[in-house]
Amino acid sequence: MNNKSIYAVIMAGGVGSRFWPLSTPERPKQFIDVLGIGKTLIQMTYERLLNIVPEQNIFILSNENYVDMIQSQLPNMQRDRILTEPIRKNTAPCIAYAAAKINLLDKDACMIVCPSDHLIMKEDEFKKTIETAVENAINNNKIVTLGIKPTRPDTGYGYIEFNKEKKAHVGEVTKVLQFREKPNLETAELFVRSGNFYWNSGIFVWKSTTVLEALKTYQKDLFDLFCADISFYNTSNEQTFINQSFQKCQDISIDYAVMEKANNVDVVLASFDWSDLGTWKSLYEHSTKDTFNNSIIGKNVHTFNVKNCFINVPDKKTVMIDGLKNYIVVESDNALMILKNENEQELKNYLKAIENKK
Repeated sequence: MNNKSIYAVIMAGGVGSRFWPLSTPERPKQFIDVLGIGKTLIQMTYERLLNIVPEQNIFILSNENYVDMIQSQLPNMQRDRILTEPIRKNTAPCIAYAAAKINLLDKDACMIVCPSDHLIMKEDEFKKTIETAVENAINNNKIVTLGIKPTRPDTGYGYIEFNKEKKAHVGEVTKVLQFREKPNLETAELFVRSGNFYWNSGIFVWKSTTVLEALKTYQKDLFDLFCADISFYNTSNEQTFINQSFQKCQDISIDYAVMEKANNVDVVLASFDWSDLGTWKSLYEHSTKDTFNNSIIGKNVHTFNVKNCFINVPDKKTVMIDGLKNYIVVESDNALMILKNENEQELKNYLKAIENKK
């Protein structure tokens, strides 16, 4: 595989509101060492992609407010490869921007598009899966996504349904029948039992020409805004043009804009250890535990009669906790959260209530 025309686009514009109080709009979770291992999520994503594509072919899509953070955490990242949006309009507009720009640089470009804040273990298997997706995207003009074999009936993930007639084998490529939104528990259990539903990883692979054609077919307004006139790209007027386009464009995800409409969508069936780290619970599940099933990040935490808790506090603070079971305890800056595990889905509502009181 000639990797000179393989490009990676890292989406890093989200605010990670479900990781409050550690993640804030000023410093979202992709820029935080949430695992306590000395690396932030965006640094881990960047390093993972360096094994697949040339460094000069990695682009980052983010909000203009995060440029300094990106450059401080990824010092080799050149400024002209950080593509910024002035306001958040979901994933389709920024992907249209990246596709148009990269296609102008290289007509043979194949793009790997992935979020900046996912946790992926077994990186050799990830690389192999990506190479399979790239090969299919290039040879067959396909829009390709990665599906992850479910290990449990998770209600926090979207699902991909593929052909049931064919027995699923990890590593194979098969046609997507449909994308299914996050299900309730009963439906998730049905999906897992059926064997032809995999988790939707939100990682996509396509040739720039293929996704531009799909945008032109299914999202004409978006295509016209970002892709019809490419004379501004790679010039000093690019950012002004992009800022104006974002003000006018629809707020829409690439899933709704293209993936759910196109008929040339394939999925590579994968089984590498993956999590979108969307919640404190998902982070707890992937963290090292002590003998009492506690996950503790912080050098001076002392626990007594504490079980099944996730605790993340600053190293410089001495913390003593007694008698807590099944809680999430997180401190950051001037905020402290003590939340029952079972109420984690209420976090956004609690934060709204706090905002209203203020």
